[in-house]
Amino acid sequence: MATATSSAESKTGVKPPRTRNVGDSAWRETVLVVVLRLVVIALTLVLWQVMSGPVLPEYAVSKPTDVSHALWELLGSSTGWTDIKTTAFEIVAGFGIGVAIGTVMGLVLGSVPLAGRVFEPLIAAVNGIPKIALAPLFLLFFGIGPMSKITIAAAGVAFVVFYNVYLGLRLRERELVEIVQVMGGRRHHVLSYVTLPTLAAPFFAALKTGGPLAILGVIGGEFIASTDGIGHELFTAATNLDAPTEFAGLIILVAMTLILNGILTGLDTLALKRLGLGDRRSRRKRN
Repeated sequence: MATATSSAESKTGVKPPRTRNVGDSAWRETVLVVVLRLVVIALTLVLWQVMSGPVLPEYAVSKPTDVSHALWELLGSSTGWTDIKTTAFEIVAGFGIGVAIGTVMGLVLGSVPLAGRVFEPLIAAVNGIPKIALAPLFLLFFGIGPMSKITIAAAGVAFVVFYNVYLGLRLRERELVEIVQVMGGRRHHVLSYVTLPTLAAPFFAALKTGGPLAILGVIGGEFIASTDGIGHELFTAATNLDAPTEFAGLIILVAMTLILNGILTGLDTLALKRLGLGDRRSRRKRN
């Protein structure tokens, strides 16, 4: 075998290409991306520190050193953690309720064409109303407690999930359904082999889109009327012209967004792998 290989090399004059270690290449690329992100963040902080005062008004943008001090005080106080827990609970509850309502609506109206034709224009009309404009109405119904913020967040998430599930069912290939039925498959076979793989991608895309909407709804509700929460802290800091505390609250919101997005990304990867769609996605990324 070695003789045949060497003779082939001598005849063609070209050595066979060496196989690259795909794992090492992917690991190096990941490390490079992380390092570049850290460099960008560090450069931004340095420019912020230098330009605050001489170029930008310090009372409006503060400084990274002052923001870090305000963040440390916020995380070191019981009031700060009470605000974080309140906002986190409202986001999780509103997000979960919105996902449940949107999924049920999408499955029902997508599975019953007549109901879809009747209710879709009505849902589109209600969806056209900005959710933050409904906040005063929810506050009248549920008061200034957590329930009003949960309702605002759920309203924003429900419509996104509904449209993704509803359109996913409408785009389901009828030929695949008929093939499964001709082969003797029942409803649960159609659900396992056709419906779930079809809805997986749009459903998790809706979740990743709905996460920031839930945070936006909760913070907007806390801005309007609340006694605690990150939104209440931001509103108080803005009223007192306290820029460091304002940026500290924004950093906490960014951390919440990253945590929620990381959890949803992990669930997305796990679900697609269970459905046998993970390999297909990885091949697309490599190409």
